[in-house]
Amino acid sequence: MDKKVLQMLGLCQRAGKLSSGETGCLAAVRDGSAELIIVADDASDNTKKRFADSSAFYHKNIITVGEKSELGRAIGKDDRSVLTVNDKGFAKKIAEMLNN
Repeated sequence: MDKKVLQMLGLCQRAGKLSSGETGCLAAVRDGSAELIIVADDASDNTKKRFADSSAFYHKNIITVGEKSELGRAIGKDDRSVLTVNDKGFAKKIAEMLNN
């Protein structure tokens, strides 16, 4: 995964605009604060399906990228299989960086 994306995720965490872990991310998706869902490539099939279904139901963008250890390290925590970006500006910038 691109170093710049990981740095942006860390910045997003420090700004308080990121949710991590399945429970926190599901809550963010359901309450409408999530703008972008990021799922690790090595997340379980159940987790991938749960968030794919949630993103379709709530009309949120979802991206599958990186490994759990990379995502967790980027935000200064243990392994994380799911992150949600809860700010439109950060979400747009991260999505652009990942799509290039």
